Amino acid sequence: MEKYILAIDAGTTSSRAIIFDHNGTTKGISQHEFTQYFPKESWVEHDGVEIWETQLKAINEVLESSKIKPEQIHAVGITNQRETTLIWNRKTGKPVHNAIVWQDRRTSGICENLQKKGKEKQFYEKTGLILDAYFSGTKIKWILDQDPELRKAAEQGELAFGTVDSWLIWNLTKGQVHVTDVTNASRTLLFNIHELKWDNELLETLDIPRALLPKVVSCSEKVGETELSLFNHCIPIAGIAGDQQAALFGQMCIEPGDVKNTYGTGCFCIMNTGTTPVVSKNKMLTTIGYQIDGRVNYALEGSVFVAGAVVQWLRDQLGMINNASEIEALAQTVENNGGVTFIPALSGLGAPYWDPHATGSILGITRGTQKGHIALAALEAIALRVREIVIEMQKDANTTFKSLKVDGGASNNNLLMQTQADLIKADVIRPQTTETTAIGAAFFAGLATGYWESVESLVEIWSIDKKFSPNSNSTTQKTIDLWNKRIGK
Repeated sequence: MEKYILAIDAGTTSSRAIIFDHNGTTKGISQHEFTQYFPKESWVEHDGVEIWETQLKAINEVLESSKIKPEQIHAVGITNQRETTLIWNRKTGKPVHNAIVWQDRRTSGICENLQKKGKEKQFYEKTGLILDAYFSGTKIKWILDQDPELRKAAEQGELAFGTVDSWLIWNLTKGQVHVTDVTNASRTLLFNIHELKWDNELLETLDIPRALLPKVVSCSEKVGETELSLFNHCIPIAGIAGDQQAALFGQMCIEPGDVKNTYGTGCFCIMNTGTTPVVSKNKMLTTIGYQIDGRVNYALEGSVFVAGAVVQWLRDQLGMINNASEIEALAQTVENNGGVTFIPALSGLGAPYWDPHATGSILGITRGTQKGHIALAALEAIALRVREIVIEMQKDANTTFKSLKVDGGASNNNLLMQTQADLIKADVIRPQTTETTAIGAAFFAGLATGYWESVESLVEIWSIDKKFSPNSNSTTQKTIDLWNKRIGK
């Protein structure tokens, strides 16, 4: 009986389930979007129960559509939107509050107060993170601060915190397993990435009870099994990684200096720095890349909060396109951006600015501005923000990238990829499998259960689809100069 790996890809806008075979070929895929809640300006929430229900639906659907039986699944790997924060009751299994999403900015004030108290250095030295509303720690604090009864229940061990990986594993095991992996833990502001443990001093600073926290495991180890009643078969859960780290591994960025960029809701550029954490002097994040067999690979990361979300905004708020895929054709209706610059700060500005109060703007509009100019400027904005991160990351690592491996939905946009190559003056390489986040989770799971023999055997699975080489032209430099002027450099 042929065996497969099931990858759960719990994204920011949808729950996905993908089945891979031994060659890394996709055998089936199912996807269900879930509701985005915006209760106040700059607040973003999800319903934890809906995340679980859509994820379970996607798993059942992909098994059915691919005609693969649960007993043919060798292992499950999970990858997830990082930093999104859930707290639930251990007895009832019900969330006590909507999930607060990584994009949510409500805790900016908490971060600013901690900065005023001089706590920024303490957090950076231990976690590699900048004090920002992006991360889970201040979100946990905010939820507990809403209700003294909640805080009391947390202190008494009645509540559980988790990022989406923990929440899904809790539900897949019917409350038997409460874990997270080192990559998700490293994004909470609570985890010491050098000592690989929850940090008492940071917990005290944020007033978060240790009893809330999950056990931390590596990315590739068996942590439990799915509960029998779910699929009439117990399937090992053996791989966990935050989405960007899963993509790093799925892209086989396994050597120091290897770098990938994922074009999803946001853009996340990560470079493998090997077994030594590199301290950034340019406001990049130092984070854990992955851990296998006790060995940790660290990474440098730069985050763009709004990337594909710009295209969604043009579709949903402005009605300029009906489908996200139409943006490329619309942008190609014009020769250049017509002097238009799109600053995509729809959820503040991430690295290297870290400005939670920044707002988006479209500059340079004239009577001659067409939809195509705005569409092209939006795509250029994504590539320009990535360029800023690449420049700072190269300074930190004291290196020059020869190439950038790319993945995520928007990496299928050839115009965007060519623009990216032109702007960073380096090759942009797209793999045949752009489902690198999901396959990274599958790789971690398959390594833990012996489905794949070694990391080296996985390198042979990775293959190039298309390489975009940079073109040198005056328009590119003009676009950069205009951007630098308008973003205030």
